[in-house]
Amino acid sequence: MRTLTSERLVLRPWEPADADFLLDLEGRWEVVRHLGAAPSTMTSRDEALASIHRRRAISAHHVHGVWLVADHDGRRLGNLLLKPVPLSTDERTDGPPEVEVGWHLHPDAWGHGYATEAARMVLDDAFARGLTRVVAVVHPENTASTAVCRRLGMRHLGPSTRYMDATLEVFELVAP
Repeated sequence: MRTLTSERLVLRPWEPADADFLLDLEGRWEVVRHLGAAPSTMTSRDEALASIHRRRAISAHHVHGVWLVADHDGRRLGNLLLKPVPLSTDERTDGPPEVEVGWHLHPDAWGHGYATEAARMVLDDAFARGLTRVVAVVHPENTASTAVCRRLGMRHLGPSTRYMDATLEVFELVAP
């Protein structure tokens, strides 16, 4: 998996040593409340380690990945993902999967532009590697993520039930 860097951030693979941070991050309702159709908090270190294992498996792909977002001092800030988005039960097809970009950060890292910066890094890299389109699926009440989508230049496609068996706002960005 690629490590990506910017002036402020390092996006790197998740490691087992990150389990306590992941448990703290995803054990917070304010962080996970808008994730997926049935959000729930993480409750154990074993659950965090299993999640890290799944993140590392996704990251074996040449474009997709799930990165830990950190600053250059090593302070862990959150999570950035680029992976196939689950379609709703009645939308599943045999065609190529759509790819979503998503993020969630620790509350201590909110409001500093890290999500936008991290997503821009991953999207620039993915488009350079041949990805042609990406979507973001956002819970209607998640105004912070909607703002990130707009800062990224994503086009709002409106509400849809196409993904994750939930009504979500859909944004798209096409490679330049």
